[in-house]
Amino acid sequence: MHSDVDPAARTRTAAPPTAPGWDPQQYLRHSGHRTRPFLDLLARIPALPTRPARIADLGCGPGNVTALLADRWPDARITGFDLSPDMLRRAEADHAGPTPGGGTLDFRRADIADWLPDDTYDLITSNAALQWVPAHPGSFAAWIAALRPGGTFAFQVPGNHTAPSHALLAALCESPRWRDRLAGHGSRYAHVLDPAEYLDRLTELGCTADTWETTYHQLLTGPDPVLDWVKGTALRPVLTALGDDRDAAETFLAEYRDLLREAYPPGPRGTVFPFRRIFAVAVKEG
Repeated sequence: MHSDVDPAARTRTAAPPTAPGWDPQQYLRHSGHRTRPFLDLLARIPALPTRPARIADLGCGPGNVTALLADRWPDARITGFDLSPDMLRRAEADHAGPTPGGGTLDFRRADIADWLPDDTYDLITSNAALQWVPAHPGSFAAWIAALRPGGTFAFQVPGNHTAPSHALLAALCESPRWRDRLAGHGSRYAHVLDPAEYLDRLTELGCTADTWETTYHQLLTGPDPVLDWVKGTALRPVLTALGDDRDAAETFLAEYRDLLREAYPPGPRGTVFPFRRIFAVAVKEG
């Protein structure tokens, strides 16, 4: 039963955005679609300079993508870094340990917003994580400096912050009903750069770089599939900010759901959800 009190009126002091809480199970509900961009990125990464390779995966989440690195480089020593204890627990339970090719896969807690390499790497990669770090291009120099000559820095990030899913979320968070609790929580990665800007940054740092973008037209199924998708990613800061206030969370989700239903009407075989991704592969010259 919902309270008659406006949920947004319970707290009238806006709090600064905090790190979102993550739900590995919700995130993995769409693992097929979420993994595809990384597979496309992985296919463009060239041979690494040494073997066995040393690899870092920044923002590894539940480790399902990190494990794909071990498929490509089976004897590599691979470390996934993430800030979320829940994601790390899932990654360690499902993927940590020796790999069939003689390598190792381990996971460590780290905030990629200020992560500095403590080793020399052949590959530093990141899959759909740097969008959460507003100043991430400022870290490129330190990360590339930690690569061996001929090593690679490769990443992909969502480039869909202007899509209806994200524009509607941002507008709802800034609406009079919600702004005191949620201002800024719906547009936390509008700072992602365009491919040309990433290309300029990476070439200035002494890399041979390739950047591009792809829009995936994903066919999602089930009831309110776009809402289910964003519950694993873009909605995490909102749900974290609302905390244990279940009435407020349910009210917000119902309002957002109705907006998404209008923006993404279902078809006979599912709901088409266009999703733009931005990619970069930079090889350190040496």
